[in-house]
Amino acid sequence: MCATASHPSPILKRVLTVSLLLGILLIVCAFLGLSLGSTEHGIRQLFAVLSGRADPDPTLWNIVWRIRLPRVILAALVGATLSLGGLVFQALLRNPLAEPYILGVSGGSAVGAISGILLGLSPFPGVAFLAFAGSMSTLFVVLVISSRAAMKKDSLILAGVMVNAFCSSVIMFLISLTQDSRLHSILFWLMGDLTMPDANRTFLLLIILLPCFAFVFLLARPMNILLMGEEMAANMGVNVRFMSVGLLLATSLMVSAVVCQAGLLGFVGLVMPHLLRLVFGPDHRLLIPASILGGASYLVLCDLLARSLPAQGEMPVGVITAMIGAPLFIILLQRSRR
Repeated sequence: MCATASHPSPILKRVLTVSLLLGILLIVCAFLGLSLGSTEHGIRQLFAVLSGRADPDPTLWNIVWRIRLPRVILAALVGATLSLGGLVFQALLRNPLAEPYILGVSGGSAVGAISGILLGLSPFPGVAFLAFAGSMSTLFVVLVISSRAAMKKDSLILAGVMVNAFCSSVIMFLISLTQDSRLHSILFWLMGDLTMPDANRTFLLLIILLPCFAFVFLLARPMNILLMGEEMAANMGVNVRFMSVGLLLATSLMVSAVVCQAGLLGFVGLVMPHLLRLVFGPDHRLLIPASILGGASYLVLCDLLARSLPAQGEMPVGVITAMIGAPLFIILLQRSRR
């Protein structure tokens, strides 16, 4: 009996193993993000900068520590959040195509954030609060429309597409009112912008996200039960209303926070949960840490491609995520209708 108690459970072993493997993958991706770029420096010089064992080139030191490292950290946080957000929406709504961008949550956050920027509000709490209000408003509208629609199978996605289109038109209207130098930065931000990470905002983002990550992980087992249906979950003692409201609020808060910082990044919450579910199975106790670490690695690599592929300059990282995610979304949509 004591021997049995001293050994960790099989699921805990799997969680630790998968987390370790994906953690190593994230470290590798972060190292690539720090080492590759427009400047040509050797790996030995990069190690000297990272370890501090030698007197490195001051230009390389500034590039690594002041430009690339904050950007890699921001990309990891944004990727982890969007991947986890997609996983939560897919579990709560029991729809494999649900994710923050497709449901219009990201678009609503962008409307709120741009409104706050044009009103001259401070990034926090002014712009952040309006972004959160926008995400909650669009999510509420999508759920109301889909609940009243006759086409139950596709109504959620159709409602999300309609609300997203409306948010896009509102965004274009707000941009048309902008006549100053903010126009270019807003347009670039809308396509997913990780070029100018602010250390203080990134630290604040981390403070917001970590409790949300922990809250979602604590509800991993009830999320597994919810997959069997709300009635079955209620019969098994799950407070479905509390769990659903709590997860929706936490996810909307996370998404609105990263939209304020990085703009609109589509399909991250669609690609990673599906890939991880195929590899590791449907258990959310395993999928939640896997989504956080896998999503972080994925967006770090996407950002590396965004600044490495163009011969000059760089492209918004949202272009890369859309090029990968949009074809996958079409494939999954076709499969869901069979």
